[in-house]
Amino acid sequence: MTTLDLIATATFGLEAVVKREIEALGYPIVDSRDARITYAADERGIVRSNLWLRSADRVYVRLAEFNALSFEDLFQHCAAIPWEKWIPQDGRFPVAGTSVKSGLHSVPDCQAIIKKAIVTRLQHTYDREWFPETGAQYPVRFTILKDCVTVMLDTSGEGLHKRGYRVSDVEAPMKETLAAALIGLSFYRADRLMTDPMCGSGTLAIEAAMLGRNIAPGLSRAFVSQEWAAIPQELWAQEKRAAYEAIDHDAPVRVHASDRDRKAVEAAKANAAEAGVEDCIDFRVAPVSDLAEKEPYGMIITNPPYAQRIGTQKHLNGIYRDLAAFMATRPTWSLFLLTADPSFEGRFGRPADRKRKLYNGRLQVCYYQYHGQRPPVRA
Repeated sequence: MTTLDLIATATFGLEAVVKREIEALGYPIVDSRDARITYAADERGIVRSNLWLRSADRVYVRLAEFNALSFEDLFQHCAAIPWEKWIPQDGRFPVAGTSVKSGLHSVPDCQAIIKKAIVTRLQHTYDREWFPETGAQYPVRFTILKDCVTVMLDTSGEGLHKRGYRVSDVEAPMKETLAAALIGLSFYRADRLMTDPMCGSGTLAIEAAMLGRNIAPGLSRAFVSQEWAAIPQELWAQEKRAAYEAIDHDAPVRVHASDRDRKAVEAAKANAAEAGVEDCIDFRVAPVSDLAEKEPYGMIITNPPYAQRIGTQKHLNGIYRDLAAFMATRPTWSLFLLTADPSFEGRFGRPADRKRKLYNGRLQVCYYQYHGQRPPVRA
């Protein structure tokens, strides 16, 4: 095994959640900045990170980090990277990246220079002039921020929010990684009832159920690095086998999910079945005003419409009143609500116990948290 620097990218505001997930896998954090968490791992760590990280966007191998003030600097540093350790003679290595506040501001030029540097290095290594690029893909990614260049390999391929269970969708669905982060920030437990009265395509409910049952979020999908010779296939087989064995089929998971839109509920049911958690989610067609949970110490985690892409402010105000009425009679319940509506607290009737600014796509939102009375400590 080789000691590697891995980078897990995160949505701004969710760095702490991703850090906890990485540390839970047993890997030490090296650095956390600019929505990127760098940590020390090895080839097995690449496999485990892709299978188990719920809230990260992607997992990269950091190959080099250096300052570059000219294209010659960029070329020489990139040509010095041992690309042959990763990329075979038939490997495909598309290059993409970003440049912010840097002298090397032309991204297409930087892509061309890095591509040329890789080809030059591989020509010397393999003693050949031309590469067919017909084999496995090795996506090269770079970021240039204030003349500091980071060169990476993308081990995930499609973003980690692509779990593979979303077979039916509704308008403006939430990313699975954001939903998982909201669940994590609520400190949800499998033995506590979780309700989403505006479930849409069911993402929050499904992510809660998967967490409750300890189902690895990447277990049902493929990753680009599965085809890499540098990561033995046996590692993937071992870690997938361990992930299947880690599923807790007996966990007391209870999730309620409802929506006033029958089509949304049907979509949520189909997605839950694909995720393998339909048996622990109770779906029903109902408006928020019908919310009537009796059990104490439950929690609502929900993402109402924002009146920007879907819904109207009048409709939203009715939702807020219904939620406020429910919470007023249930002091043991907690509410966690994500919205882009800055008037929420005033319309709900009281300030949140805690707020966290986040992003849903490119839209700035706020996660409002109302903490109910804690359940008694068990003997």
